[in-house]
Amino acid sequence: MPGTPFGVVHLDVPPVTSGLAIGSLVAGIASALVSLLVICLGATAGSQGAWAAGVFAVLGLLAGTAAVVAGALGRRQIRRPAPPPAVRFTGRGLAVAGISCGVVGVVLSLLGLGLGLLLALS
Repeated sequence: MPGTPFGVVHLDVPPVTSGLAIGSLVAGIASALVSLLVICLGATAGSQGAWAAGVFAVLGLLAGTAAVVAGALGRRQIRRPAPPPAVRFTGRGLAVAGISCGVVGVVLSLLGLGLGLLLALS
């Protein structure tokens, strides 16, 4: 303040990438990779391939669901307005990519499991 012995300092806080968005992307990529394994195991002949595909399909479904939930929470965290001294979060694109990878992982896991069951029963 001019003319007084007091000064006002306003520190800029740099934006931080949301941990939920990063976690969503990691879980989504893991779900997509596991779903590819489910498809490969489901395509193998025999009932052992169907059992293995079923086990990994559960893992792919869990990872995909976690990616979608974490991505939705991350987008909510990023959208939340923050007053100037508070920390602002970024990473909307990471959250959206995590959600989309998670959905793709869930769908491919279910398709791979269906393929494995179809081949095991025929």
